[in-house]
Amino acid sequence: MYRLLAICMLMFSGGVASAADCVILLHGLARTAMSMNAMQRALDEEGFETANIDYPSREFEIERLADIAVDHGLEVCRSIDDVQRIHFVTHSLGGILVRQYLSEHEIGELGRVVMLGPPNQGSVAVDELQAMPGFDWLNGPAGRQLGKGEDSVPLKLGPAGFELGVIAGNRTIDPVTSAVLDNPDDGRVSVEDTRLDGMDDFVVVEHSHAFMMRMRRPIDLTIQFLKNGSFGD
Repeated sequence: MYRLLAICMLMFSGGVASAADCVILLHGLARTAMSMNAMQRALDEEGFETANIDYPSREFEIERLADIAVDHGLEVCRSIDDVQRIHFVTHSLGGILVRQYLSEHEIGELGRVVMLGPPNQGSVAVDELQAMPGFDWLNGPAGRQLGKGEDSVPLKLGPAGFELGVIAGNRTIDPVTSAVLDNPDDGRVSVEDTRLDGMDDFVVVEHSHAFMMRMRRPIDLTIQFLKNGSFGD
């Protein structure tokens, strides 16, 4: 009797309404899945299934990282019963991995994508700072592909052919990098360079690149877009 009651309560709980939706979280360059933990917890509380993916961001070029990270996320989401739509929430490089993957593959269950601080038009900081000692150690092969030069992967990829919301930051904790970026910027990429043709919504938040994915407002905006296809601002 009590077990039956518990099952009925679970079936009609708010979380199960979104149980058919799974969100793949992809962290940024030189970060780990831990950097997306706050976002993951909030999505879990809203009833989404989640796959917070760790991938070796400093070891390979973008093309290989895209296959490694996205394929892993799809495997996790597709292993969950009744998943019908698969969304993405990305930080920085993670957004470029999604664009790269979708340029070569179709995802039949693809839902919505939210990118936080994506260098969609490349970042001039890469071109200006890559000669500095330690750049390759810190950023790996993918780091050199995020500039605006001939090696730029973001500039070779096309417009968004999927539902996309972009969240840009306009605060910085890195005055050295910000000195070479157009203002406003988030310390890694200018607000203007986060934009992408074909995006459905765009919003600027008062946070830095390093921490925006952990902050309440970007998290709330992300959930809003995943549910409604708009940031609602």
